[in-house]
Order: sequence, then structure tokens, then C-alpha cells
Amino acid sequence: MLCFIYIHPSIHFQGSNYNYKPPTMVMANPTLLLQSFFFFFFFLLPCLSSSCPEYQKQALLQFKSSILAIHSSFHNLDSWNSSSSNCCLWDKVTCSSPSNSNSNSTSTSTLISSVVIELHLSNLSAQLMPSNLLAPLFFIRSLRVLDISQNSINGQIPALGFGNLSNLVHLDLSSNEFNGSIPPQLFQLRHLQYLVLGSNKIQGGLSPRVGSLQGLRMLNLSSNRLNGELPEEIGNLTKLQQLSLSSNKFSNGIPSSILHLRELEELDLSDNALSMEIPTIIGNLSNLSSMRLENNKLTGGIPASMQKLNKLNSLNLEGNMLTGEIPFWMFDFKELQELFLGGNSLTWNNNMKVVPKCSLLVLSLRSCGLQGEIPEWISTQTNLFFLDLSKNQLHGPFPQWLAEINFLFFLRLSHNKLSGSLPPAVFQSSKPVVLALSQNNFSGELPKNIGDAKPLKILMLDQNSFSGPIPQSISQIPNLQILDLSHNRLSGNIFPVFYNQANLLYADFSSNQFSGGVPTTFPPNIETLALGGNKFSGALPSNLTKLRNLQRLELQDNNISGELPNSLLQIFYLQVLNLRNNSLQGSIPKTLSNLQNLRILDLSSNNLTGEIPIDFVNNLTGMIEAPPNRTSQTSDFVVEISFSSEFFDIEFARNELIVNWKKSKQGLSSHNIDMYFFLDLSNNQLSSEVPASLGALKALKMLNLSYNKLSGKIPARLSDLQNVEGLDLSHNKLSGPIPIAFTKLQQLTTLDVSNNKLTGRIPVGGQMNSMVDPNFYANNSGLCGFQIHVSCPEDLPPAPKLQDHDNKEEPWILQEAMGIGYPVGFLLTIGIIFLAGYFNPSPPSNSRRRHHHHPHQLIRQRI
Repeated sequence: MLCFIYIHPSIHFQGSNYNYKPPTMVMANPTLLLQSFFFFFFFLLPCLSSSCPEYQKQALLQFKSSILAIHSSFHNLDSWNSSSSNCCLWDKVTCSSPSNSNSNSTSTSTLISSVVIELHLSNLSAQLMPSNLLAPLFFIRSLRVLDISQNSINGQIPALGFGNLSNLVHLDLSSNEFNGSIPPQLFQLRHLQYLVLGSNKIQGGLSPRVGSLQGLRMLNLSSNRLNGELPEEIGNLTKLQQLSLSSNKFSNGIPSSILHLRELEELDLSDNALSMEIPTIIGNLSNLSSMRLENNKLTGGIPASMQKLNKLNSLNLEGNMLTGEIPFWMFDFKELQELFLGGNSLTWNNNMKVVPKCSLLVLSLRSCGLQGEIPEWISTQTNLFFLDLSKNQLHGPFPQWLAEINFLFFLRLSHNKLSGSLPPAVFQSSKPVVLALSQNNFSGELPKNIGDAKPLKILMLDQNSFSGPIPQSISQIPNLQILDLSHNRLSGNIFPVFYNQANLLYADFSSNQFSGGVPTTFPPNIETLALGGNKFSGALPSNLTKLRNLQRLELQDNNISGELPNSLLQIFYLQVLNLRNNSLQGSIPKTLSNLQNLRILDLSSNNLTGEIPIDFVNNLTGMIEAPPNRTSQTSDFVVEISFSSEFFDIEFARNELIVNWKKSKQGLSSHNIDMYFFLDLSNNQLSSEVPASLGALKALKMLNLSYNKLSGKIPARLSDLQNVEGLDLSHNKLSGPIPIAFTKLQQLTTLDVSNNKLTGRIPVGGQMNSMVDPNFYANNSGLCGFQIHVSCPEDLPPAPKLQDHDNKEEPWILQEAMGIGYPVGFLLTIGIIFLAGYFNPSPPSNSRRRHHHHPHQLIRQRI
């Protein structure tokens, strides 16, 4: 559009600002004045709007085009289009004149040639994008602020590209998928004041070159994979106000140079592997309002210099190896609102009289050696909304004053010796979101008004001595997600009926005295249901299938009878099914294999009969192949709770799953239960042969078929169980040899084939060489091998054999010796006889007579 502009002498421009000074008049025509303003705002200003350079516009369009090539349905930058001549009007773009002059020049050239100085491109797309799509942005060298956080950009941080943006003041690359090391070019951006690289996958150490960013006010490298020592050069960042290096792998001590950061307000070094002592003069950081050092390996005591931190608002030292007595001056900070000291080896002086000068919102003294009743000085903290006194030696009743604190939404008193009944005031409608009283000595019935606690999300009352029925009102808590009443003395055969819209995800009623049929009155979204160790009886109810999101079902140690229903296969997401030690009958249904997500199946100690179905394993994909790169990982629930402006993620550890693991009952922690794949059919009446198809379950860690009536040979295909650690085939009727291919089982640590009819040599090689416990081979009369100190027949030395001269030809040398020896021997004998006088001449008649009588005497002498 072509614009013709008339500039009145009384209108002065400065950059993109203007000052309108109407000419001096004796009288002003209101109509004319109104028309002038209308013309100015609707025609004059749009024509004077600054327009970004064409090359910057094209760079932005190229960036958008790169995203569209990956994500065709991308619409977050719809205002960016070639038909719009001015990119300064686009969303997420901020422009300014390149001139910083304060002159009152009336030239319009500076107004027309604005440049892009800020790009706010966070949260554009959740689809993975390569880091090279950022290349067009590196041509916009006027950029001062670049925010591309919360995208899914992966690959290395483009070194040369960011080095080109020499005017950057604020750079935010957080919450992406960047990897590799921090490029040194970032440490050359001399104007940089805010560098945020948190929540990526950046590796390597932190270069000493970071000290060259002397204008930096905020450095956030949290939640990456950085390691090594913190460089001393970090002390050169004297203008730093916020330093966050949390959730990495930094080690060794906190550098002493950090004490040079006198303007530091927030220090977060949590969740690393830092060791040694907290610097003794850390109190010199007088501007500190927040210090987070939790979850490291720090030793020593709490430095006395800390009492100089008069501005301290939040202090978190949890989860270290700190020792010594908790100093009384910790409660003298007038500004202190959050104090975390738990999870150390600190001690509490129970004779110390505490008169807090602070008004705490958060207090954690977990495992700090508190004894006696709950300290009454806590009652003065009327604004407290988070209190953790777990893992101490507290005893006595639940104090009434604690039940009446108005805003206490998080209360954890577990692992103590508290006793008595719970005051009904605990469950008033404005009371806790989290209530954890596990492992105490509380008793009596649960308060009937428990359902009044409408905000409650986590309720853990397990391992106490509560008795009586579950109050029906508990089903009226709309936000309840975690409910653990296990290991009490609760009874009854009527369970609360939860609404279908309820948010309950985890319910554990195990190890109580409940009776009747298996209850199914739970919401369909429940994921874990633990009912083991009770007195439930009857058949498995068919309407269990309404619990469509169930992942873990535990019904072990009850009196459940009948057959396994085919309807179980409709619980598609089921991963753990534990029916151990019941009275189930009939055969294993083939349809059970349709539970494709099943990882742990325990049907042991029942009365199941028939054969193990050959097709049983066809669809058990959860046991056939473990997900790649599976490592120990948490399988806990995380519940997000908020209070005022504070947000907390509460991690809840599910109870251990008890299994028969390597000949003993062991608990699998919820932190690594996802790593295990079990199949236990032991102690039943199963017969026929072991299906070779079981070898397809390559993810299995444990296979237990013991105490059945299985016969035939051990399938060599079981050697395909490449991850198996425990294999128990004992107490069956198996025959034949142990397959030689078992030497391929590199993870095997326990093999029990005792009490069978096996024969032959125990295989040698691989892990089989370490299977040397004779008890695991006992009562197999035909087995042999070094593992049981029984020699195999083929290993015995051969018995000596007698030579038969009548039938065998003598060796030639023996024949020659005999040919020479006989004549020589004969001549020697005659010579000896002659010399001895045996030959005496006599008349012929006498000679014949003597010769006739003496042969018998001669023969008798030789004999």
C-alpha cells in the first residue's frame, strides 16, 4: 500500500514514540480536532509502523517451513505468512529500532527500519524436531532474547549458530531433548545475563570457561547429565543472583569460590553427588533467601555461620550425611518459612526448649531422633501446611491441637510409636490432602466422619491395629487417589461402594480379616487393587472385568475356589495377577494368554490340573520381549498437590509385591518392579510334558514349575530364556538329561531340578559351572558330574585286560627273543648238569633201569 504522509511541524517523533503538540490557538474547532485524531490513528500511524528487514522476515518463514515439513498440522505460527509485509506484527515476535539514540531527530528512516530483537517460541510443538531447524534463526543477529523452551528439539546445541548471536542477553533452551556437551561458543556471549539450559540431556563437565560470563545474573543447568567437579571459575560470576545446578551428577565438594557470589539470592545444588562439608563461611552469602542442598552426600555439621543468613526464607538440607545436633538458632530466622532437615544423621536435643521466632509453612524433621510426645512448640506454628515427623521415636496419642491446625494439608507421622485412636477432628472438611500415619500403634475403629475430608488425596493408615469395619463414608471422598489400610485388624464383609467417577487409583486392603465374596465395588479407573491375606471365599466374580484399567490385582492367601474365569482376559491392561495359595481348580484356560501386558503371573499353591496349554504363551507379549534399555526405574504414583502458590509432587511408593524368588519369599520394591517378569505355576497338580513353547518367554526372570506331576524330557528350548535368573523344575517326574544348551543361560543363578528322574552328565560351561549345590540335583539317581562330586562312567579309568597268547600273534621282537633264548637255555642247562656230575657212565642195563624209575621223582620235584 502506498502512503502519503503529511507531518505537521508540531508533531515530533523520536524512534517509535511521538509527542503531539497542537498549535497555539485562540479557539479550537472540536469537530476539526476530532477529525484530525481520527485521521492520525487510522491512517497515519499504520503507515509509520516499523517494518522488519526482508532477510529477517525470510529467515522466520524458513524456520516455520522447517517445522511444517515435520509437523504438517502445525498451526502455532499462523500469523507468520509471506502476505504480511511486516514481521514485527507477527505473534511471538518483538521488534525495536536498532538505534538507541535519545535525539529528537525528525527523520523517519530509523522508524521504518526496525529489527527483530525478541523471539518467544516456547511450547510450539510436542513432536520431536532436529536441532538443525534452528539454523534460519541464526541469521537474525539483532536478537537479544531467544526463548525456545518446552519444545521437543533434539540433537546437539548448534555451536556456531549460537556463537553468531553475539547480542543475546537472554537465552532459554530448557525442557527440550538437547544432548552432547555445552558448546564453548555460549561462553563467548559477553552480553548474556540469563542462560537457561535445564531439563535436557546435556552431558560432560561444566567448563571453566563459564567464568567468562561475568554479566550473568541467572544460570540454570538443572536436570541434565552433567558430571565432574564444579569449576572454581564459577566464583567469577559475581553478579549472579540465581544458580541452579540441581539434578545432575556433579561430585566432590562445593567450591570455596562460590563464596564470592555476594549477590546470590537462590542457590540450588540439590540431587547431585556432592560430598565433603558445607563451606564453613557460607553465611557470608548474606543475600541468600533460598538454599537447596538436599539429596547429596554432604558430611559434617550445619555450619554456625549460617545464622548470619538473615534473609533466609527456605533451607533444604534433607537426604545428606550430616551429623551433629540440630542447633536451636535454626528457629531464630524471622523470615524462615520452609525448613527441611530430615534424612540425615542429625540429632535432636529433646531437652532443648524451642521458642520459634519464625512462622513456618513447611517443617520436615524426618529421622532426626525426636523422642517423647509430638513437640508442643509446633502448636505455635499456626500457618503450618506441611509437617513431616516420620521415622522418629515419638509416642503417645495424636494431640488434639495438631488435629485443629487450620491449614495443615500434608501430615506424615509414619514409622513412630504413636498410639490411641484418631480424633475425628483430623477429618474435618478443611483438613489434609495427604495423611500418612503408617507403622504406628494406632487402634480402635476408624472415625465415621472420615468421608468429610473432601480434599484428601492420599490416606495411608497401614500397619497399625485399627479394627472394625471400613466406614461407608470413605467412598464419598471425591479426590481420593491412594488408599492403604493394609496390615490392620479390619473386618466385615460389606465394602464401601465407590462412585464410578471417583479418582481412586490405588487401594490396598491386604492382611486384614475381611470375609465374604471378592468385592468389586471400586471405580472403573482403579489401577492397583490388593486384597490378599484375608478370608475372601467363593469364585472369582465375573464383574471384575468392569475394572477395565486394572494393572495389578492381588488376591493371594485367601480361600477363593472355582475355576479361572475366561472373563479375566477382558482386563486388557493387567500386568500383575497374583492368585497364589487359594483353592482354585480346573485347568489353566488358553485364553489367559490374551493378557498381552501380563508380566507377573502367580498361580502357585492351588489345585489346578491338566496340562500347561501349548498355546498358553502365544500372546503373552509382556513376557516374550522386555522393552529395550529397561533399567531400574520408579513405579511410584506421583500426586500433584498445591497450596496457595506452592506446588508439590508427592511420590508415593506402593507396597512390595511378595513372590517366591530363588527358593524364598521376597518382596519386590515398587521402585524396580517393572524390571521383573515372573511365571509361577508351582505346587499344583499339573501333568503331561513341559511345553517347549515356554522358551519363547525371553523376558522371564523366574520360571517355577516345581511340585507338579510333569513328565517327559526337559525341553532344550528353555535355553532361549536369555534373561532367566531362577529356574525351578524340582519335584516332578522329568526324565532324560539336563539339556547341554543350558550353558547358554548367562543370567542363571539358581537351577533346581531335584526330585526327578534325570540322568546323564550335568552340563559343563557358562553359569552351569557355578550351580554346585548338591541339594538342587538331589534324588536324581542317574545324574553325574563335578557339581555333585559323582563321576560319570565315561570318566572312570579303564580296567586292565589279560593277554590271550593262543589267539593273538606275538610281537616280532618277542618271537625273535624266544627263537634265540630256547637253544641257549638248553645248552646251558646241559652244561650245568654235566659239571655237577649228573652224567656217570654205567652199563647199559642199569642205565635203562634208572631211566625207567626216576622220571616220576623228577617230575614230582619240578611240581
